[in-house]
Amino acid sequence: MLSKQKTEPDAFADANGSSPPLLEARNLSKSYSGFMALDSMNFSLRAGEVHVLFGENGAGKTTLVNILCGANQPTRGEILLDGLPVTMHSVRDAHDKGIASVFQEFSLAPDLTVEDNLFLGSELTRYGTLKKSLMRRQAREIIESLGFALDTKAIISDLSRAECQMVEIAKATMTKPRVLILDEPTASLTKTETDILFALINRLRGEGVGIVYITHRIEEIQKIGDRVTVMRDGQFIETLDARIATKTELVESMTGRSFGSFYPNLDFTPGDTVLAIDQLATRDGHVANISLMVRAGEIVGLAGLVGCGKSEIGRACFGLEPLASGTIHFAGKHVKAPQPREMIASGMNFVPSDRMRDGLMLSRSTRENLSLSALNTEAFTRRGFLRLGEEKRFAQDMGTRIGIRPLRVEGAVSDYSGGNKQKVMLGRAIASPLRLLILDEPTIGIDVSAKTEVYALLAALVKEGMAILMISSDLPEVLSMSNRVYVVRQGHLAGELSGARKTEDEALQNFFGN
Repeated sequence: MLSKQKTEPDAFADANGSSPPLLEARNLSKSYSGFMALDSMNFSLRAGEVHVLFGENGAGKTTLVNILCGANQPTRGEILLDGLPVTMHSVRDAHDKGIASVFQEFSLAPDLTVEDNLFLGSELTRYGTLKKSLMRRQAREIIESLGFALDTKAIISDLSRAECQMVEIAKATMTKPRVLILDEPTASLTKTETDILFALINRLRGEGVGIVYITHRIEEIQKIGDRVTVMRDGQFIETLDARIATKTELVESMTGRSFGSFYPNLDFTPGDTVLAIDQLATRDGHVANISLMVRAGEIVGLAGLVGCGKSEIGRACFGLEPLASGTIHFAGKHVKAPQPREMIASGMNFVPSDRMRDGLMLSRSTRENLSLSALNTEAFTRRGFLRLGEEKRFAQDMGTRIGIRPLRVEGAVSDYSGGNKQKVMLGRAIASPLRLLILDEPTIGIDVSAKTEVYALLAALVKEGMAILMISSDLPEVLSMSNRVYVVRQGHLAGELSGARKTEDEALQNFFGN
């Protein structure tokens, strides 16, 4: 077992011991109704470095950065900027001090355009009149300079999660911050978009911007980080050189236990066809002529670039995207016009990629969210009345099974970290009797340890005979977890990978049509 807490040698001075770090946290603590979310945390950020925060869900990373950016106030401790104590009274106050942030849960106005969101709260005016043409031109210039393929006139609610992530990044960087906080910025991005973001980070680093980077992807730590600070149970564990820290070292430091294999050994024994779609096309034109099948006892992957149509395929099968043509057969029956309620009743469930917009009842409890898809079953309902005791027991058992930590059955889901929110969605999906589970970006915001738990759960479900359709932008994940992978490009199937052809090189060739 690793030591509970160590002293960071660089907590209060830079490498040469003279000038102070750009940003410091000294002995920061935060408690909620007796629960210590952050406990005497020390952290420092130098100008022109990428300092990674690494830890399990519930380790305190989000609490720390919420305090640094003014969203929360510490119970005790202090923050220093350029060596001087400061108080971040609000997010706007921190923003005025040069601290910008991009979080997993977006803060965009869904009914406004991209350009409106970029300037929201900082509109350009002259004599009280908006300078719309200037803002429109600057918005296009900002997006183009970042290399993002975005229409600045598009409405936010019409964008994918990845595109919303790009808008948030553009909004944060356009103010030329001194400190930039990025919380899981690549969670929805493909390799191409991630490379664009890393080029931007390197450019900002060269300009002296200090970057706090939260990620659960170890390969990103080694690729983009300078230092990495590991947190556990709200406390500082150690700070390592990100360029030489090994995967085993990081995971063992994060969890306090030895690290086993990451992906489970999957021995697929496919049975009968559970889902078969033929020449499927959606009414919005994002998907056309899609034909595929998923069998009992196997995981089938859908891979492709952001906006390629892979998510729309899963949504269409579940009844969330209107169909233009084609056929869907599920569990041996022809489904003419799928609807979510009917699909759940027949044994299909869906985990969406956007937990905030599509996935959760944020103001309701963990218990209510976990049991939602199974409320009409005899386990929870008798003669039209809810069996509250059974529901509570189920929520406690399911929350423990899927690794929600800390588990608060009657607490609001909105109080959880992003990773725990994702686990709640997964638990709710498997609460009802299932033959097919469709997962859209199933491990967004989930730490390495929790990912292994999710993968183990999926492996167990498949072993029991369930069919799983996994839609993922994480290429190693979808290749390692799937028996077969369909690659989607521009709304069409570009190829099917299996056996020896199920490799990253083959997938990328199909992504780009090489």
